[in-house]
Amino acid sequence: MTPGSPLTALRAPALAGIRRLNALDTVRARIAMAVDLGLLQPGERLPPTGEIARALDVGEMTARRALVALCEEGVLERRRGRTGGTLVAPRPAGGRVREIAAYQAAAGDVHRLIDQRLLLECGTAHLAASNAARHQIGELEVLVARMDQASDWAEFHTCDERFHMTVAAATGLPSAAEQYGLVLRELYRYYLPYPLSHLRESNCEHAELVTALADRDPLKAAEVARGHVEALRRTMFVGLAEHGRDA
Repeated sequence: MTPGSPLTALRAPALAGIRRLNALDTVRARIAMAVDLGLLQPGERLPPTGEIARALDVGEMTARRALVALCEEGVLERRRGRTGGTLVAPRPAGGRVREIAAYQAAAGDVHRLIDQRLLLECGTAHLAASNAARHQIGELEVLVARMDQASDWAEFHTCDERFHMTVAAATGLPSAAEQYGLVLRELYRYYLPYPLSHLRESNCEHAELVTALADRDPLKAAEVARGHVEALRRTMFVGLAEHGRDA
């Protein structure tokens, strides 16, 4: 692979700003930003700590410590009893988690990653429509059903990652799946908790993609993939923040 080639660019280190944060602070920043943007509402109960850890790709102890810190900072609160758990505070404090700034400053990195994902996802969907095995399509159908029944954003996110990596594997080209996986994992570093209503809308696009794969329709599959990533561009946190500034 020669320096400056497209594949080199996809492998290049990115996200320097958030790489300076430790794992605990990335969890604090992502949850606090979701609260600031209104993606998590006052009084909303967070998923179990283990699910948060899996969704945000950190250890369970790290996730637990981050939640404790956010309670101390007034973003979350802890309630005891049957209806208790960790919830967004009734009047969550804003501006307490300075690490959010590292994410806000990375809008350019995020847009670049979305562009890379758009390029790879359309090609991946096109190839998968020609090469997907029946068992892979069946696995995708199961994942779509699980996302429809997901009880919270953390469970949905875990299934979402499996869904997209299964589509990549269905291309039959390990190198394509590897490149797609690199970009997807980098982009997932920026993902925030989202309302289930929004996530289930995106799952309708997953279902459309599975139908296109089952119909062996590469053009339709690529079209659905393009729309899916374009929706991500509008609704990922940088899009929401930019919309808020324009309003």
